[in-house]
Amino acid sequence: MQMNSSSIVNQKAEWEKLGVKLPAFDHAAMTAATKEHPIWVHFGAGNIFRGFIAALQQRLLNEGLADRGIIAADTFDYDIIDKIYTPYDNLTMNVTLNPDGTTSREIIGSVAEGLRANSADAEMMARFKQIFTDPSLQMISFTITEKGYALYRPDGSLMPVVQADIDEGPAHARHAMSMVAALLLERFQNGAYPLAVVSMDNCSHNGEKLQTSVMTVAKAWLEKGFVGQDFIDYLSDESKITFPWSMIDKITPRPHKIVEESLEKDGIEGMTPIVTSKNTFIAAFVNAERPQYLVVEDKFPNGRPALEKAGVYMTDRETVNKTERMKVTTCLNPLHTAMSVYGCMLGYDLICAEMKDEDIVALIKRLGYVEGLPVVVDPKILAPKAFIDEVIEQRLPNPFMPDTPQRIATDTSQKVGIRFGETIKSYIAEGRDLNSLVSIPLAIAGWLRYLLAIDDNGNAFEVSADPLKDDLQAKLAGIEFGKPETVTDQLDGILSNASIFGSDLTKTVLADKIKAYFKAEIAGPGAVRKTLHEAVNA
Repeated sequence: MQMNSSSIVNQKAEWEKLGVKLPAFDHAAMTAATKEHPIWVHFGAGNIFRGFIAALQQRLLNEGLADRGIIAADTFDYDIIDKIYTPYDNLTMNVTLNPDGTTSREIIGSVAEGLRANSADAEMMARFKQIFTDPSLQMISFTITEKGYALYRPDGSLMPVVQADIDEGPAHARHAMSMVAALLLERFQNGAYPLAVVSMDNCSHNGEKLQTSVMTVAKAWLEKGFVGQDFIDYLSDESKITFPWSMIDKITPRPHKIVEESLEKDGIEGMTPIVTSKNTFIAAFVNAERPQYLVVEDKFPNGRPALEKAGVYMTDRETVNKTERMKVTTCLNPLHTAMSVYGCMLGYDLICAEMKDEDIVALIKRLGYVEGLPVVVDPKILAPKAFIDEVIEQRLPNPFMPDTPQRIATDTSQKVGIRFGETIKSYIAEGRDLNSLVSIPLAIAGWLRYLLAIDDNGNAFEVSADPLKDDLQAKLAGIEFGKPETVTDQLDGILSNASIFGSDLTKTVLADKIKAYFKAEIAGPGAVRKTLHEAVNA
């Protein structure tokens, strides 16, 4: 069996016998209608798009609530289009990894076209201009990761590619943000039609990040004389162009070997993953967890698909922001970070395996239910407790999710201020007793103990990448494993850093609590386990 536009029409019975759900609409008609008058272009053709966003439009198509699909584009990894989209007629095998270890299969056929967003490709750029000048286009969306919006290097200077785009003008745009600005210029020059420009990336204030980057490029072109003030006015007019905020939550890990083998066993061809020239590990199938959330600010000046009927929460900006805060400061991300640093020290290499550890489960349950919920930001559209229930009972224990504590522990210095610092600030603002906190100081102490790069057996291990790793480890100099007496004032230099934690923790009772946990955890082999067990069971 080969996955293509012919087989989903002519081999329906065979597909259904393999437990594969097929598109319930006329795929050829959808493709033709979308190409003639597109409504939606999505930049970032990877797994989160294929396994989540494209599946939303498929649901609308299946139910007769839409007649057009999505045009997928990639600004970075053109092999995805050439090797994963084109050979399969833009179809994706979507495999849902159910919490009970079973899988569900569906062929997603809502993508009508796959394009390479490459300004050096005249044919492709002609097609993009055709799409962007069509009055029917309602929205463009993005899953290009937070790095995709970045224009500047760490030293504050523009990336060379962005500087070149600014110097050479819209006709030669290469960076994703320059490309978007150039295509919006085409739309402006050919009717100034309205459009929603929607980030769906997993980062806070994503719409603001996208808007800032596009406007930075456009204003630089104004200074260089490539565009007029009227184009800037067009981008700034919310009756014309909007940059809605969103919150997205769904894990779509790299293709799982078990899924690949099960598809091949059933005679479905072409499911072997490839590694692209940009080092993307990708396959014709996507495997993803079942739980998923997308909350979008409802600001679409040219209309939009009926996404609320596909399970999307369409709301206002404040609610999007509250939902994001609920997830990252209380209900998901803090749990992930706390269990990751302890998982690394206790020898785990899978998040799902950690969920069989009673002490780690007790740590995150207390963190979410006991310490987080009293000060949670409640968005009203999602119940915070139910969200945590799902995280702990379904998402984290899912044996099919090959996520590792080592990956989650990456860049922890950039995360602790949001994941723990916000709750600490809420406790202070509300006059709550900081002494009642156990999991939060335990998580912070665990992170500092983790930075020593010695596991609970006394063996060295590699600390995950972090921009402050060298600086933080230097501050811990002089501390020796097995010698708590070597801990003097080293931790104060870190705990007092408000840029890391959001406040100076040495001015709170938490500092002494963190230092006591830390000293206990370096006492010798098994001290991390002993300290964790005693603290969460007190």
